[in-house]
Amino acid sequence: MTLDPSQFSKAQALLQLPTTELLKQANALRSKVFGQRIVLCAIINARSGNCSMNCAFCSQSSANHTPIATFPLLPKAVLQERILSLAELPVRHIGIVTSGAALNDRELDVLTELFADLPQALQARLCTSLGRLTPQALHKLRQAGITRFHHNLESSEHFYPQICTSQSWQERLQTVQAARAAGFVNCTGGLFGMGESWDDRIALALTLKAQNISQVPINFLHPHPATPLAKRKPLQPEEALRIIALFRHLLPEATLRVCGGRPITLGPLQEQIFAAGANGLMVGNYLTTQGESFAADLSMLQKLGLNYA
Repeated sequence: MTLDPSQFSKAQALLQLPTTELLKQANALRSKVFGQRIVLCAIINARSGNCSMNCAFCSQSSANHTPIATFPLLPKAVLQERILSLAELPVRHIGIVTSGAALNDRELDVLTELFADLPQALQARLCTSLGRLTPQALHKLRQAGITRFHHNLESSEHFYPQICTSQSWQERLQTVQAARAAGFVNCTGGLFGMGESWDDRIALALTLKAQNISQVPINFLHPHPATPLAKRKPLQPEEALRIIALFRHLLPEATLRVCGGRPITLGPLQEQIFAAGANGLMVGNYLTTQGESFAADLSMLQKLGLNYA
């Protein structure tokens, strides 16, 4: 994908700023657009493991042998119970996430029937992460009342082949574009700390900008055992904060939601993500790793004087 060289140069220039100045400017941009409001989301691992893709970072790939719980698509009643439970919390969006390249027709039927039976107000809070769906499947999902679709690009087009060869970066982009064509709001971001360069990070941010992505999850590598990236050390907190700040500068009006890898990467410095420009937060546990407690995250936001919903 061709990116604007002038935008690339401006982004590279931003990275010459000292961290304090880079974050100060990013925080001002966040405050200008979003004030003190932080958007919360939480996810449900609806199908775990046994994925046919070979993503080097992923504990759920069948090519890796990370000791995790694996299970097929959860029964409709169990999913409904978990959705309703999360709906009682002050989280604006509830993500339904399934492992694997894509759902089969039977699994899609189970989910669309479940979604269609939910109140419209609750349908509007759901975000689905269901892999590489066809335009027909996306239309069916849209008809069931779902308006948001999550599908990450993970990294730049240049770096991506180093972490996955079972699905191309272009196929990922095509899924994002197909979801938008079907009427979904895209939730699309990436994973950082896999060995990518700063130019790769800039390229991903500018790609999201070119695709008009308004919801951007920012994940940091949690090195899983028995994966090709198991021995890679987590990013240093300062580098992670600079990534958030870079994305805020390049995507000033996008919701930047810090998600997986937050505890292991930032530790006691997690509250600084907002000063770096983030205005969204995934709370609770992640797919196969533990997050902070919900109470701890709410306490952090209250301490910082931030509003959440």
